[in-house]
Formats: sequence, C-alpha cells, structure tokens
Amino acid sequence: MNTQTINTADLSAAAMKDCPLIIALDLETAAEARALVNTLGDAAGFYKVGLELFTSAGMDFVKELKSQGKRVFLDLKMYDIGETVKRAVSQVAKAGADLLTVHAQQQVVLAAAAGRAGSGLKILAVSVLTSFDDADLQTDGHAQNVSELVELRTRNAVSAGADGIVCSALEVARVRQVAGPGKILVIPGTRSAGASKGDQKRVATPKQAIADGADYLVIGRQVTRSENPKAEFEKILEEIQ
Repeated sequence: MNTQTINTADLSAAAMKDCPLIIALDLETAAEARALVNTLGDAAGFYKVGLELFTSAGMDFVKELKSQGKRVFLDLKMYDIGETVKRAVSQVAKAGADLLTVHAQQQVVLAAAAGRAGSGLKILAVSVLTSFDDADLQTDGHAQNVSELVELRTRNAVSAGADGIVCSALEVARVRQVAGPGKILVIPGTRSAGASKGDQKRVATPKQAIADGADYLVIGRQVTRSENPKAEFEKILEEIQ
C-alpha cells in the first residue's frame, strides 16, 4: 500500500479510500460508537465492529455504518461446525460487511469461504491472538512457539481459501512471505512509540508494521480513548508516511 498518497491536510472521504487505518469501535453502545464516528468525520473511513459492540448493537449498526459509506471490518472470530459458520457468514455477506474474521482452522475457513460465495466479503483468518505469547501456548499444550504456529495456521488458512490473515506486527514480514503478495494482512496491536501496550503482548509501531508488509492496522485505544481522537488519528497517519 502506498501511504505516500495520504494527505492529512485534506482528509476527504475520497482521499481516505485507501487509508490503512481501521478504527476499532470497542465501545459499549451504538450511541458511543456513533459519537466517535461523528467526531472523526471524513478522516476515517474504515471501522472495526468487534464482539462487545456487536452484542450490544448487532448487525443494524453494521448496516448503519455501510449506509454512511464506511467500510466495516466485522471481527467476530467465528469458530463452530462448518454448516453453522457457512450460514452465519452468509448473513454477514448480506449485510454488506467488507472483512470478517474466523479462526484459522481449515474446516472453519473452508466453510466461511463457501458462505460468502458471490459476495464481496473477504474472509480473514486469525492466526494467534496478539494477547498470547509462547508461555500461553505452552500452557495450552502447543509444541510450537508463536512464530511457528502462526506460520502453520497461515499456510492452512491460505490453502483453505482465506483472503487474508490477522497476525501481530512481529510476524507480519514472515506471514507476508508465506501468504504471498495477494493476501490481505490486517495487524492489530500496533502502538506509536511511548503509547501504552494495554493487554497486548506482541506489538510494534504502525510505521514498522506497514514497512514489513501490512495492508491495514487496527487502531483502538490510542485513538478512541484520546482527548482528541481526530488529532491522534492524523498523528498516526503522519508516522506511517
């Protein structure tokens, strides 16, 4: 992605079409999310709706964002039997969401790919959560370390038809090599230098993640809990140019 085309002095919706930042609406209610979207205005055109907001506001809020010309990353990390995933993904596709996460397990990815058939919905496979480290995997009985498991799950997900991968900034360079140039890489957990890591364990700066091959960065608390969200948003854009 060529971030050099981003002009933070003129943040029109057209200029931001290819902006690599996805703002995480990790908020309790649609009213809070709506207020943040209004605050950011045309500066941001891509939003993540995760479990908290989805359980509160549901698909209606996804459709509301789409009606405003926004793109939507629906981060539900689906994991269930194939038929259930297929049918659920079909409903997401009908709502017009742009990206949807499922767990990077072959049967799940295959079912999700079948469920979105004929739509523009892109399926992203979640490799290893950015709140996990090697010790967490050992506790769960995994023989591989994080990097090894991310690579394995990336290969499996791509072979099953995933359009992209969600991984940490620490693995993005290797995941780009494994997944190939045509896959979408979405990176959560990036933080500007000096920003709090929160509950994330595997993080890097936005600039480094883009340099290593990321297509999109999911930005949450650094913007959403800022006293001036729009200014913080513009600051991050400036960092990655």
